[in-house]
Amino acid sequence: MYLAIVGLCLAAIVVIYFTNNPLQHSRQFMVRRFINWLPLGLTYAFLCMGRYNLIVAKGALGTLMTKEDLGIIFAIGTWTYALSFLVNGPLIDRKLGGKRGIIIAAVGASLANLALGVLTYFIVVKHLRVNLVLTFSLIYAVNMYFQSYGAMSIIKVKAYWFHVRERGVFGAIFGTLISFGVYFAFDWGSAIVRLTKADAADNWLKWIFAAGGPPVDATWALFFVPGFILMFWVLMDWWLIKNAPEDAGFPHLDTCDASSGQMHVDFSVADLLKKIFASPLMLMIACVEFTSGVFRYSMTQWYSVFAGEMKQPGSEFFVQHWGWLLCIFGIIGGFSGGLISDKMFQSRRGPPAALLCGSVLILACVMAMFLLSAPEVIGWMAVLIVMSSIGITSLMSGTAATDFGGRKATATCAGVVDAFAYLGSGLQSIGLGYIVTRAGWRWWPVFLIPFAIIGLVVAVKIWHDLPHATRKYIAEVEQKRLDGTGSNN
Repeated sequence: MYLAIVGLCLAAIVVIYFTNNPLQHSRQFMVRRFINWLPLGLTYAFLCMGRYNLIVAKGALGTLMTKEDLGIIFAIGTWTYALSFLVNGPLIDRKLGGKRGIIIAAVGASLANLALGVLTYFIVVKHLRVNLVLTFSLIYAVNMYFQSYGAMSIIKVKAYWFHVRERGVFGAIFGTLISFGVYFAFDWGSAIVRLTKADAADNWLKWIFAAGGPPVDATWALFFVPGFILMFWVLMDWWLIKNAPEDAGFPHLDTCDASSGQMHVDFSVADLLKKIFASPLMLMIACVEFTSGVFRYSMTQWYSVFAGEMKQPGSEFFVQHWGWLLCIFGIIGGFSGGLISDKMFQSRRGPPAALLCGSVLILACVMAMFLLSAPEVIGWMAVLIVMSSIGITSLMSGTAATDFGGRKATATCAGVVDAFAYLGSGLQSIGLGYIVTRAGWRWWPVFLIPFAIIGLVVAVKIWHDLPHATRKYIAEVEQKRLDGTGSNN
């Protein structure tokens, strides 16, 4: 049933995509653009699976990996991811383009996941004596370096195929892809763990990864499965993706972002980085995204650990269907933010981001009050915080950075903004790993409150901001509407 609901959500997204056509693109263009973003999106979803599977592995490895170990490994990976954007963003903008970027991401992450699987096998089966934190950190950092190409590449391709007035919905689609990746990582990952346990009934997955081996849990399958799946999507990306409409035989599309009128300009690496670090507006967008990283990963990384340690009646549903819940509500968060932005605020990204940060503040306060007394309330608060954070990410990293950075600087701007989310993720990973180990879980939701206040204040500051080309486009559309109204009178 749960898989069927995910399938229905995917079908609904496809319907929304084809019915949302404010610029009246041709049917052929809409179909070709769909063929373009579907493999891009599913590649990114399985990249997410190959990123969050570490969290599922921690539960399967038990005492071999402590909470502090997970916090350090995940933080090193996320900070590697964040810093990589400074190099890989300009590289995609100036040299590689989105298609080659997503292929590099998938190949590199696939090989890194296979290496993590081999390492896990030798630790579990051969009792290899290694420094687990060091070895996992090194390979996971390599994984996250290649993962960093993924988000920038998908947004780079998006920038050429979607007009600013359509990007709120695309931002929602981007949030949906993250949600599918979380579902694959947690629910598919948990299924992989169950099916490959030493005492599990014989099945095809156990036969592939544990046949003829010693009677131990084949935890390494958690890394091998996304590694193999990503190789399939490498082939699909190479076959189907086009960087721009012109490459697919369509006319040039002026998307009315910050690059309009500047497509002939050749930006240097310094110029690209200056668009972020010399722009107060882009830094504020990055600040909001930083808080989003704290929100999202403080829940996705720690809720299952919390529920496993603080076993309480009522939390079983959330533990068993954690990935599914995050998927469904992540889709709701992404689409609510994107649609509110495009339909109610003329594609301004600040207003819905402020509303979502405010909701996180309220949810964290409720969570702090009921942490040890109402397991079902805590489960729903955690899910809704992730929902809000994915909505913020789809607006800030997936959309606002592209709007204000423009097509020529999309990868750099979106990459650096996304990097701030992972700086926030790394901060909460080490911070909460240390705090909950030494001071207890009661400080877990309290940790979010100051970040929610910061995100809310900064989002309010960018409430009215729009790129100049977008304001001009909206004014022209409004004038045409008024002229049409006048002529009818």
